[in-house]
Amino acid sequence: MEILQTAFMQRALIAAVLVGITAPAIGIYLVQRRQALMGDGIGHIAMTGVGLGFLLNSSPVWMATLIAVVGAVTMELIRAYGKTRGDIALAMLFYGGMAGGVLLINLSDTGSNANLSSYLFGSLSTVSDSDVTAICLLAAFVVLVTVGLRKQLFAVSQDEEFARVTGLPVRVLNLLIAVTAAVTVTVAMRVVGLLLVSALMVVPVAAAQQITRSFKVTFVLSVVIGTAVTLSGTVTSYYEDVPPGATIVLMAIGVFVVLTALATPLARRRARTLATAEAATCTAEFPDARRSAGKATV
Repeated sequence: MEILQTAFMQRALIAAVLVGITAPAIGIYLVQRRQALMGDGIGHIAMTGVGLGFLLNSSPVWMATLIAVVGAVTMELIRAYGKTRGDIALAMLFYGGMAGGVLLINLSDTGSNANLSSYLFGSLSTVSDSDVTAICLLAAFVVLVTVGLRKQLFAVSQDEEFARVTGLPVRVLNLLIAVTAAVTVTVAMRVVGLLLVSALMVVPVAAAQQITRSFKVTFVLSVVIGTAVTLSGTVTSYYEDVPPGATIVLMAIGVFVVLTALATPLARRRARTLATAEAATCTAEFPDARRSAGKATV
């Protein structure tokens, strides 16, 4: 295939697969915690790391990871201990992160608005070998946490008080979710961009929830959807010369719309099947009562 013969597309496809796996894998816990927009806030903060990377002539990906982790931990602490002024503090953190990134990248000798745009909205042609290496390492961390600690993370995301009663280290797990979300943002920023990464963390999960009932099935299906849309969007971007991030997000929304349309008839069929099963069980357990009811009616 032509698309596999170019080195930059090979790197882009590897990054796309890793993003498709990691974004929904952590996104399902954020959705469960009603923190769907957390990724968007971390993306704003990570911009300071990108700008600092250009200013210090170091890797923007690793620097963005460091700043995003610090910002995510700060966000979690504000959420846990912030009172009435917590939302204002978060707003200043988000806007300050974006403003700091813009300022630092323009102060650097190697940075420019073109570089800034590639990190904000994603750029397939700028994914380097060092970026792929960083993305692979960071993605491995995300998968290890989200899969290896899925029971503990699900418990703390579902009900913090219950998790605390059972003896789980709730504060540590909350911070771990925040750190993993920050790492995921920096994994995805080279493909979908910092401004759109939150959508890829949330939309595949929301789409899977339309037709699934268990956490395990939702987790698997959301990862499948995430991988499918990132690969499809990357290929479409190559052949049609359209922005990869926007294409991927719109495809994910399209999947959500289709599964939402299918959810209603599936729910009706499930309800009819359940009603039939209950009626059959009732008939098997109380056959004499059914005959008596029939005679009384006659």
